[in-house]
Amino acid sequence: MLGGALGDALGAGIEFQSLADIRREHGPAGVTGPTQAYGVRAPLTDDTQMTLFTAEGLIRASVRGRSKGVVDPPSMLWGAYRRWLTTQTRPFPTDGVPADVDGWLVAQPVLYARRAPGNACLSGLQRDAMGTLARPANPDSKGCGAVMRSAPFGLLRRGPETSFEHAVEGAVLTHGHPTGYLAAGAFAWIIATVLAGASIAEATVSALARLSAERSGREVTAALRAALSRAAQGAPTPERVESLGGGWVAEEALSIAVYCSVAAANAAAAANAANDPRVALLAAVNHSGDSHSTGAICGNLVGVAGGEQALPADWVRELEGYELVGRVADDLVTEFENTATVADAFGAATTPWAARYPGH
Repeated sequence: MLGGALGDALGAGIEFQSLADIRREHGPAGVTGPTQAYGVRAPLTDDTQMTLFTAEGLIRASVRGRSKGVVDPPSMLWGAYRRWLTTQTRPFPTDGVPADVDGWLVAQPVLYARRAPGNACLSGLQRDAMGTLARPANPDSKGCGAVMRSAPFGLLRRGPETSFEHAVEGAVLTHGHPTGYLAAGAFAWIIATVLAGASIAEATVSALARLSAERSGREVTAALRAALSRAAQGAPTPERVESLGGGWVAEEALSIAVYCSVAAANAAAAANAANDPRVALLAAVNHSGDSHSTGAICGNLVGVAGGEQALPADWVRELEGYELVGRVADDLVTEFENTATVADAFGAATTPWAARYPGH
């Protein structure tokens, strides 16, 4: 999750610029470190905001399931994303959290910042009815807004199929085109498979096998195959990135992120050198497209592959909301991997943990 926030911050200041403009402003290599946007150095944008609320929704679903014995994870995610929507449509409440929302995350002032959130995310969450796989929100939308928030689904330690299914159910709350939600599912599958010990390339091949079972998976399949093909051609370059698209739509954003992470790893291996995440991250943002989303997705990949210790510490320390991202990530690990530390004798959540992550 810190890797995702880092990629988000690297690309935030150049999101709407062409490669030529990026090079004109920052030099032939483009950006070489965190950028400034929205008046903030290394900002936390809607991609990281929504990723945090994905994690919160998953934690609260787990708390409810083990405390009350029944839970509908998509409904819990719907509630979490609606809390994110509150941060985008209201000013920070100086007199306390509004009565119609709850939880500690929505009370964090740093989240009350509107930083070019996607239209499908906003419109999907403003609906009265929750989108479902049978009746998804925005059935024609395949923007990258569902993919960029889906890394936490891969961190559940419940196997890649569970991660895939939860990501799809979370995606259709806002993005109903099959390519939009299957790309989110494939991304979660890749994260879960890397977490289990595979390389990003191996995990992508595994995701392609899973997508073969989906009648509507052709666009995502083609995009991932193109990513792996380009990655075999050498170190990542802006020209090869742009051959995969701009990243504004789901399959292109996932393809660019996979390409940059795999190509960087391949190049390091060929040179018998250490795999430096900076190479993949900078490649993922220096292009004419949705730089911060492709950077965020790539950051999630290199983060899960190498761990926090592999990320450039000097960049990470600059992140707006660094402590908040780390705290939510730690809480996700606590709930799903160290459950006994926040469980009573019957397996239900302890009172302090339930107050932090109420199961409703």
